[in-house]
Amino acid sequence: MAYKVELEAPTLDEFANLRTQVKWQNPDDEILKASIENSLYWVTVYDTDKLIGTGRVIGDGAMYFYIQDIIVAPSYQKQGIGHLVMTHIENYLSSTSPNGATIALLSAHGKESFYTQYGYVKRDGDGDGLGLGMCKFISK
Repeated sequence: MAYKVELEAPTLDEFANLRTQVKWQNPDDEILKASIENSLYWVTVYDTDKLIGTGRVIGDGAMYFYIQDIIVAPSYQKQGIGHLVMTHIENYLSSTSPNGATIALLSAHGKESFYTQYGYVKRDGDGDGLGLGMCKFISK
């Protein structure tokens, strides 16, 4: 089946709905809206007019790029949509990021092998000289 790929942000409602479908919590609308607007690059995939997949790049646009929100609606998973999104993201990054830039991501548990096929490595702290990856979540 042919899907429509757009290189633009989804609407707030589309994005919130897709996040909900994969059981991710949504922040308040104004925070989600600011997050959408402050992204460097978006890939959205539609089945007719229904958002079924997305991915984006955030960061400073110079030294640091971060792949975020690679999401495929549950009923569309295992159909190559995630690969379609990543192919567009990888093309963007290869044409945008300078030599020496860092591209990072946080993988959902059990999805690490999806990203290793694109050259991403686990930061396990065992001899890679990088230490462990870490994150912090704010809860107020």
